[in-house]
Amino acid sequence: MKLTPLLLSASFAALCGFVISKQSTDQNWPEYNGDGARSHYSALDQITKDNVTQLKVAWTYASGGADTARNRTQMQCNPIVIDGILYGVSAGTQAFALNASTGQPIWKTAITDNGGTTSRGVTYWSDGKEKRIFFGAGKWIYALNAVDGSIINTFGENGRVNLKAGIERPGADDYLTSNTPNTIYKNLLITGMRVNETETALLGDVRAYDARTGKLVWTFRTIPAKGEFGAETWPAHARENFGGANAWAGMAIDRGRGIVYIPTGSAAYDFYGGNRPGNNLFANCLIALDAATGKRLWHYQLVHHDIWDRDPPCPPNLVTVTHKGKRVDAVVQVTKQGYVFVLDRVTGKPLFPIQETAFNFPAIDGEKISATQPIPTLPVPFTRQTFNAGDFNTFVAGRDSLVDLLSKAKTGSAYIPITSSTTIFYPGTDGGAQWGGAATDPGGIMYVPAKEIPVYTSLIKKEIPRNAASVTGAQLYRLNCAACHGADKMGNHDGSYPSLANLEKRLKPAQIEQILQNGRGMMPSFTHISDAERKLIIAFLTNKESHESIKIDSKTQVPYQHTGYNRWYDRNGYPVSQPPWGTLTAIDLNTGQRKWQVPLGEYKELTAKGIPPTGTDNYGGPLVTASGLIFIAGSRDEQFRAFDKETGKILWQAALPAAGYASASTYSVNGRQYVVIACGGGKLNTKSGDKYVAFALP
Repeated sequence: MKLTPLLLSASFAALCGFVISKQSTDQNWPEYNGDGARSHYSALDQITKDNVTQLKVAWTYASGGADTARNRTQMQCNPIVIDGILYGVSAGTQAFALNASTGQPIWKTAITDNGGTTSRGVTYWSDGKEKRIFFGAGKWIYALNAVDGSIINTFGENGRVNLKAGIERPGADDYLTSNTPNTIYKNLLITGMRVNETETALLGDVRAYDARTGKLVWTFRTIPAKGEFGAETWPAHARENFGGANAWAGMAIDRGRGIVYIPTGSAAYDFYGGNRPGNNLFANCLIALDAATGKRLWHYQLVHHDIWDRDPPCPPNLVTVTHKGKRVDAVVQVTKQGYVFVLDRVTGKPLFPIQETAFNFPAIDGEKISATQPIPTLPVPFTRQTFNAGDFNTFVAGRDSLVDLLSKAKTGSAYIPITSSTTIFYPGTDGGAQWGGAATDPGGIMYVPAKEIPVYTSLIKKEIPRNAASVTGAQLYRLNCAACHGADKMGNHDGSYPSLANLEKRLKPAQIEQILQNGRGMMPSFTHISDAERKLIIAFLTNKESHESIKIDSKTQVPYQHTGYNRWYDRNGYPVSQPPWGTLTAIDLNTGQRKWQVPLGEYKELTAKGIPPTGTDNYGGPLVTASGLIFIAGSRDEQFRAFDKETGKILWQAALPAAGYASASTYSVNGRQYVVIACGGGKLNTKSGDKYVAFALP
């Protein structure tokens, strides 16, 4: 392990002088999404509706590490600000600290063992004397000195905790990444992580570690052990045979009550559950735990027996609403499907009725679907829920062929099981809402960005039987890689899964081997397959003729694989659905009614033709201020915008050096308010970047 802090600023004495001289008008952005409620809200009001048009770039910081050749790096970081110091993560997955008023660097790590993580930020902890930054990178959580970035060797083992320890199971792979900031409760560091989404996934347990020592304090088993509550919703020996149900999206914390609220992912494998009959608690749940002990207080399952990858994509929001004439502390979870679940924060009971609704569709052989799914009656969904022939946009290219494909597909409802026929997801498999989540203000209004682009897929039989006597590289590619990168190696249209065609011209075999071993970005590692299997896949990817075949001992219990996350675009590169394709919606959580909805983003060439702004695919969350502004980037047009939170009207926008697929932060230093956004690009066929850009009034 190598970690060398780089002291890049003025002397430590000067830094201390800056901190000591800060004024009482300073305001921090102390944790992920602003606070433990994950409200994305700030009481700052220096930047107003009247003066927002005067915003200028105050400083720019080049964090380093961008892949400008292939545009495969991203920055999803929501930076935090503590006492005039900004902490973030670079395009090269290094933690750093800056002077928050000037952008001047203070320190930056040089971690080599970072697992290729795309990080959403860091976590700050202090006991009043010592100040630490916790940085998740790959399977590790590192403890850093917040002042100089040096590793704190007394934490864990030589300054880091290995999150894989304790969640292993037979047949699981090594893929694990802690890319969403952890949650602090007193001296506890409460952690979740991302694991693989195939049947080789590790267990998804939620754990708390001592923030001083790194010692494990408690564990909540999201797949229960025999005899534990929820075990009856799984087959026997579930913890030995299944993985996932992990807390990848982040958490919210009510520190006054000592309750942590945790959304959990789908059980693996995502798209077939015939081998795991039952509702599969605690997958796809919002769980309330005693933050001190990890004891379950209540849970609410948002999807029963998920076979659609419809797990909650972001932390919940803690907000107080007026319900039936009373003020009620609520926890609110938005979903990929466009639903909003509003629950009493203490009891877990819904504030608005939620109906267990039957969806009676035939499933593929072996599947055992849940009889019902929970559908909120209120709030009103923030996305459209069905896609039919009348929902193609008026200027779609190749309409006849698209209508023909749709006529043979299963569509028009939520929760249609995937079969050998094409199934349409609308909204798509990644939302609706996505990992950026929603913002709330003290009035109980929620602001949520979303996307409305159909996705289609199907299930096909795996072509490699158990104990196959002869398997080729092409077969291994189709088994392990084609679902994301396509059977033809061409990837998908929006670039989320890149083309692997002519890969030998871009990467050497040793580089491909390294990626298969370690994973990179959103791609998991493939340590669960043998060296011989990886060798054959690499030969296939690099067009090296090989007539070699090998015998493999397939341990699969899943007889099917899905045919990809096929986001549906026409031949001109536009989504086939009727706009808007990306939206920003205001929802009154007191009444459950929508206040307004506007497009988020545009294709300038379409606007120039007289087509109203369509919105675009988007990633990242909003920021809301007391002065009535919503700041949000997220769209593929590389713009940063300020909206009027009362009306949804755009009041200001500025071009960014790369798309801001991240959530903005705001803070004040010496009485001056700043708004900062990470401009990492690299998704949706946009260029990668490494810059953080801060805006302020002149």
